[in-house]
Amino acid sequence: MKLGIGIGWRPEIAAEVEALKGIDWVEAVAENLCADHLPDSLVRLRERGVTVVPHGVSLGLGGADRPDAERLAGLAARAELLGTPLVTEHIAFVRAGGPLTASPRLEAGHLLPVPRTWDALAVLCENVRIAQDALPVPLALENIAALISWPDEELTEGQFLAELVERTGVRLLIDVANLHTNHVNRGEDPAKALDELPVEAIAYVHVAGGVEKNGVWHDTHAHPVTAPVLDVLAELRSRVDPPGVLLERDDAFPPGAELAAELETIRATLRAAGPAAEARTVRSTGTEARTTGAGARVACTTATGAGARTGRTAEPDARAARTTATEARTAGAGARTARTAEPDAHAARTAPAEAATPADTPVAPPGARDRTAVAQTALLSALVAGTPAPERFDHRRLRVQSRALAAKRAGVVAKVAPELPEILGDGYRAAFLAYAKSRPMSGGYRRDALDFAEHVLISGGLPDPVAQRRLTHWWEDRSGIRPPRRTTRLVRAARAVLVGK
Repeated sequence: MKLGIGIGWRPEIAAEVEALKGIDWVEAVAENLCADHLPDSLVRLRERGVTVVPHGVSLGLGGADRPDAERLAGLAARAELLGTPLVTEHIAFVRAGGPLTASPRLEAGHLLPVPRTWDALAVLCENVRIAQDALPVPLALENIAALISWPDEELTEGQFLAELVERTGVRLLIDVANLHTNHVNRGEDPAKALDELPVEAIAYVHVAGGVEKNGVWHDTHAHPVTAPVLDVLAELRSRVDPPGVLLERDDAFPPGAELAAELETIRATLRAAGPAAEARTVRSTGTEARTTGAGARVACTTATGAGARTGRTAEPDARAARTTATEARTAGAGARTARTAEPDAHAARTAPAEAATPADTPVAPPGARDRTAVAQTALLSALVAGTPAPERFDHRRLRVQSRALAAKRAGVVAKVAPELPEILGDGYRAAFLAYAKSRPMSGGYRRDALDFAEHVLISGGLPDPVAQRRLTHWWEDRSGIRPPRRTTRLVRAARAVLVGK
C-alpha cells in the first residue's frame, strides 16, 4: 500500500496537523488512544480520507516474556477502530524480571536494544508470530536508537533485521534517524545496514530530529531534522522507493509553518535521491547473485530448522549457509529486486497478514527465553535500580543511559500528572531524579506518579504546609478506595484560594 508523506499526530499539535497541506496519512501512539472512541481531530482527518496508523510503544516484543494478551487485544481494538491498513511496534524490550527470573518486575519506561544474538532473535521471532496471529492487520517493526551496545553480539543490525523478516514475514519500519543515532553512538555504518536488510520489506520510514552532546547522539524527537539524518534518508531512497515517509515530533513542538517546512525538506530529499535508485539498479550484480541470495536464504531457514538453530555455533554447515546468505545480501538492493520474479516466496515474505501454518511458526529453542530473561533483567536492573553493571558493558554509556531513562520518567510523569510539578515548583525535577535513582518503575507512569508523591509525603520533603496539604489531597484523591465527593473537592479549592490570599 502506498501511504505517501505523513506526520506523527500528537494532541499538542492536532490543530497544526489538520491545517497542513499535502498530508496523506498520520501516525498516532496507540497507547494514547482509547480503544472505543477517537479524538475529534482524528475523526475529522479520517473523514477527509487521511489514513491513521497506530504506533505501539509498550508491547516489548524483544523481551523474554511472551507478548501480553491484554496489550495485544488493545492494539487490535485500536486497529479495528481506525480501519488502518497496518500497525507498528518496535524491536525492543521495555520490561524485565518477573517469573522467568524469580525477581521483581522492572519497567524501563523506554525502548531498550535487544542483543543481536541467535537466542534473542529466536525469542523475538516467536513473539512476533504470536503478535501477528492476534492482530487483524499486518505488523511492521521499527529499528530503535540505542545509547549502549551489548557485548558478544553475533549479528549486525542489517543481518538481524534480514533474518527476522525471513523467518516471520514481518514488515519493517525503518527509522533513518535511529540508523544515524547508532552510527554516532555505536559506530555502525547506516549504508551497510541498508545493504544487508531486505529493503523491499519496508512498510514506511520515520524521520526525526535529535541532538549530539559530548559525543553521544540523543534521539530526542524534539529538535529539527539534521542534515546527516536526511543523508541517510537519501541513501535509503537510492535503494528503494519507500511506500511511506513520516516526520516524527514528540516534544518542543514548533509552529505549523516550521513543520510544513520540514516536510517539504523531506519531499525534496526524496525527489533528489530518486534518480540515483535507477542508476543503482543498473549497477546491480545481476541475476546470478540474486538467485544465489534467494537460495542461500531458503537454505538458512528451511534446512537448519528450529532445532538445528539451537546449536549454531557447533554446526559449520549451517553457519556456512548463513555466511553465504549474508554475502549475497550485501551485494546490494539491486540484487534483491529479482525477488519479484519469485512470486510464491516473495508473497510469503511480504504478506504477514497471512499466518504461516503451525509447523512454520518459529519456536524459541529450549533455554533461549531463560537466558534472554537473565541477561535483560541484569541490564535493566543496573540501569534503573542501581545494581552492579553486567560484565563487559561500557560503564560510561550505562550511566548515560541510566540518566536518560530517569529524565524521561520525570518528563512523562510531569505530563500524566501535571499537578506534581505545579505543587513542587522548581524542586520537582531534582526531587524526582533523586527518587528514581533507587526506585524503579514497576507499574506504568501513572502508578509511578502516585509512588513518587507518596515518597515525598513520607520523607517530609515539603516544608511549605500549603504544598504539603495540596500534595496530600492529590495523592488521596487518586489512591483511595473511592475518590472524594464533589462537595469535598469544592471546599478544598475554596480553602486553597483563601490560603493563597
